[in-house]
Amino acid sequence: MRAVVQRVSTASVVVDGQTVGAIDEPGLLVLVGVTHTDAAEQARKLAAKLWGLRILDGEKSCSDIGAPLLVISQFTLYADTRKGRRPTWQAAAPGPVAEPLVEAVVSELRALGAHVETGRFGADMKVSLVNDGPITLVIDV
Repeated sequence: MRAVVQRVSTASVVVDGQTVGAIDEPGLLVLVGVTHTDAAEQARKLAAKLWGLRILDGEKSCSDIGAPLLVISQFTLYADTRKGRRPTWQAAAPGPVAEPLVEAVVSELRALGAHVETGRFGADMKVSLVNDGPITLVIDV
């Protein structure tokens, strides 16, 4: 499982002109990609890492201050661009595999006490954010 994590002041995701998820205070925007070998264990590890990651102001974590997270599925994180000009998506898990694992990350975060907003799996999403720092990390679990 791979995630791109951004410390944000605010972030939102819109589908068909309607806001489906938003955080209006400092927190994390998390783009999550799933590959073929991922399972529930990776979802648990990623959720724990995100909840305890000390990248908020004052080296605090979401768990320290109750900061929200906006989690959005992003299969393109597994793009292969080594050959040619057109990426391939062969390393990305198909929707029926990926969707339950992205949902598992969200469920695990909520079980830890996190306030989590989400995008809509498989939808054409418009994501807006104010990156704070800027701080952007890539996490592989």
